[in-house]
Amino acid sequence: MARILLIEDSPTDTAVLTQLLQRNGHEVFASGSAEDGIEACKRELPDLVMMDVVLPGMNGFQATRALSRDAQTSAIPVLIVSTKGMETDRAWGMRQGARDYIVKPPREDELIARINALLGN
Repeated sequence: MARILLIEDSPTDTAVLTQLLQRNGHEVFASGSAEDGIEACKRELPDLVMMDVVLPGMNGFQATRALSRDAQTSAIPVLIVSTKGMETDRAWGMRQGARDYIVKPPREDELIARINALLGN
């Protein structure tokens, strides 16, 4: 079981992803904005961050960069989960420090496999 921070502004996506993760044995806490998510990440030090890209205020790419460059949070893997499916979006997300990138809506088995890979399970 991992502690996963979900940074997602859509209540529907938050509910669906939370249920999916909990069903697979993970503890989930969510934040609706990048700024709140960064603070929650520093406070809670989760095992993994799942990051949306399109967020109010700071976007997910900016938040990923902030987390990957902060000594306190740089070891926490960020998995971007976004509707932005272009290869340029994926490449940019990885350049910002994300460890993986998956397009919404993810298949449950693929998402769990990627999370397990990032956590070394």
